[in-house]
Amino acid sequence: MQIVTIVIPNLNGKDYLGPCLTSLTRQSRQDFSVILIDNGSEDGSADFVSANYPEVRIHRFERNEGFCRAVNEGIRMADTPYVILLNNDTVCEDTFVEELVCAMERSWGSGKQKNTEKDCAAKVFSCAAKMVQMRDPARMDNAGDYYCALGWAYALGKGKPADQYDRGREIFSACAAAAIYRREVFDEIGFFDETHFAYLEDTDVGYRARIAGYRNRYEPRAVVRHVGSATSGSLYNEFKIRYSSRNNIYLIYKNMPLAQIILNLPFLAAGFLIKMFFFAQKGYLREYVVGLGAGTALCSRDKKVRFRWKNLPSYVRIQLELWGNLVRRISDIF
Repeated sequence: MQIVTIVIPNLNGKDYLGPCLTSLTRQSRQDFSVILIDNGSEDGSADFVSANYPEVRIHRFERNEGFCRAVNEGIRMADTPYVILLNNDTVCEDTFVEELVCAMERSWGSGKQKNTEKDCAAKVFSCAAKMVQMRDPARMDNAGDYYCALGWAYALGKGKPADQYDRGREIFSACAAAAIYRREVFDEIGFFDETHFAYLEDTDVGYRARIAGYRNRYEPRAVVRHVGSATSGSLYNEFKIRYSSRNNIYLIYKNMPLAQIILNLPFLAAGFLIKMFFFAQKGYLREYVVGLGAGTALCSRDKKVRFRWKNLPSYVRIQLELWGNLVRRISDIF
């Protein structure tokens, strides 16, 4: 019986898919299926997978529908308790799947234990893998995503020694490049928001899960090597900056009640000003400002997460974490 479905979104990633899919054939645990969602690739990616990895199910879009729609399609196709989202530019260590599944089962029990009060109090929506750099596995790529009061989302540990991140912990949200999710929770909180298209969509879905009372964790025993920016092509480019800044505004409006926005307004204003100065130095000020304008245009009442009094304790925990993550981010910089 299969317990997990691995969903791989792909756009012109033929050069990466071979190593990625081969690493999955070596997994210590094999009770999973793989779905490739091809976003209108023009490099023969889907045909390559069909010819060399016939066990992989393939769903093809005629054009690039964005990361969010791609993974949503894969999640809807999944009929297993867990879904792993995996970027095409990754190579998984042999116990990657096993460790992620074990982490989820430890977090919420299984079978008759699932609905006990103890398990429900610690219910976990997602678990992020330990992502190390492909070129230098001794260096971290991502040890979980964090979000702070400045309105900044950031990856913990990026570029730092990997052996410093061997302890599991709670995180704000899981990076969807290599993470496992509890399938049934999507039916409760909603799927990845396709308005995002790409960037910050994993922070958004993790944020919504947190509001609903779920938690997200980091599992260092599940290791994956990651190239990074394989689809976008670079760390900074016009597309990435416009969509990131757009989605940053949208993320704040959508998930924070008005009172929380007002409470954080001084921090948010400072965060956006710092980012404006940063991208001006990089020559991308116009792209950043255009993105902010586009994000403001997305703010409408029907997009906002409805405030419910029963979720007030979650909002309080999130706010305390936003302040704590601000201190963590500043300490990481200096």
